[in-house]
Amino acid sequence: MDSFNFKVIAHIKSDFPEKFGIPRQSGLLAGLRSTIVFEPEFRNADALRGLEGFSHLWLLWIFSENVRDTWSPTVRPPRLGGNKRLGVFATRSSFRPNPIAMSCVKIEEIRLEGSIGPDGKNSGPEIVVSGADLMDGTPIVDIKPYLPYADSIAGATGGFAEPLREVALQVNCPAELLEKFPAEKRGPLIEILKEDPRPHYQNNPERIYGFAFAGFEIKFTVSENTLQVQSIEKI
Repeated sequence: MDSFNFKVIAHIKSDFPEKFGIPRQSGLLAGLRSTIVFEPEFRNADALRGLEGFSHLWLLWIFSENVRDTWSPTVRPPRLGGNKRLGVFATRSSFRPNPIAMSCVKIEEIRLEGSIGPDGKNSGPEIVVSGADLMDGTPIVDIKPYLPYADSIAGATGGFAEPLREVALQVNCPAELLEKFPAEKRGPLIEILKEDPRPHYQNNPERIYGFAFAGFEIKFTVSENTLQVQSIEKI
């Protein structure tokens, strides 16, 4: 067969309504909570039987915002400032022949009963996870348990990405602005800002950047290694 059709089994419910601001890799921000909500066909608690014994999951999902009919053998990885081309299969670029991604997340809670949605229907079972790097509504096509003895490879190397671990930014956020933000989301917000949400090729200290998170618009500037929050406003 030259092609396959996949069923979407679930969608992620997260605090990121858009791509900007999402962590560049899964697991970077352990304080981020998201919920896997299954499609009606797959809302069966038996499908999760035995999952309670695992600490982490692999999510296979679709770059739904980057679906296209064409592809390029080379891409410009943001980690290299967008100035150098590498083979698409040597990167995790979202612009791929098939827009498939994978993320490793931590299981925080398995809700077999689920919850009642706005339509009055039960959405269970649900899985609450942390460390997800998915935009709200992202379609998930499979879930697999993380196996420590098989998925963690001693001596593995990271190619061009290995020496590029970013240094966390110093975040300055006035108390009166942070008080506008929900208390339980403040820690994850600061962690997101420390990781520098900007594209690697943008480094203008005068530019004001903004992104949406948890129902708020956060605007900031970055000069050298310091991020200054300029405003936090409810959307």
